[in-house]
Amino acid sequence: MSTYIISLEEVLWGGLLVAITMVIHGTGMFWILRIIETLKEFFHPVESFVGGLGLVILASLLIVFTNIVEVIVWAGVFLVQGAQPNHSVAGYNALLNYTTLQAGYLPQRWRLLEALLGMAGLLTVAWSTGILYMLAQDFQDRQLRLRKRKREEQGRTDPRPQRAP
Repeated sequence: MSTYIISLEEVLWGGLLVAITMVIHGTGMFWILRIIETLKEFFHPVESFVGGLGLVILASLLIVFTNIVEVIVWAGVFLVQGAQPNHSVAGYNALLNYTTLQAGYLPQRWRLLEALLGMAGLLTVAWSTGILYMLAQDFQDRQLRLRKRKREEQGRTDPRPQRAP
């Protein structure tokens, strides 16, 4: 077994890739929030359950798309560096490692990138979870307010006598 020593080139590529990943993710999350807010403003009078849930689903799909773009960047570097045989294998391995499910597929001189890709994936998935949680909470709060308002309106128009406490 040969001795593995982390090279400066590997550290520089890893740092650059993590930074690029965060830029893509930050930009993506900003635009996703902006799109969702624009759609909420556009459809404001309509506060349907299906519409609100549709916005959460749309945000989820856009988050997945953003994550896939990030994985493609890593896979592209793996290809350029000759660390993977083709784009399909590079994409598959990068996606699995992004979700921390796999390691050990890069040549030894690029092993640090596997760990950094897993860390970048953890950071961005946590960030995405925070965004999705925020949107889901807003959806739930909005639906509960709407339900409460409907109950109150029914209580005012209900001709039946109210029971005394």
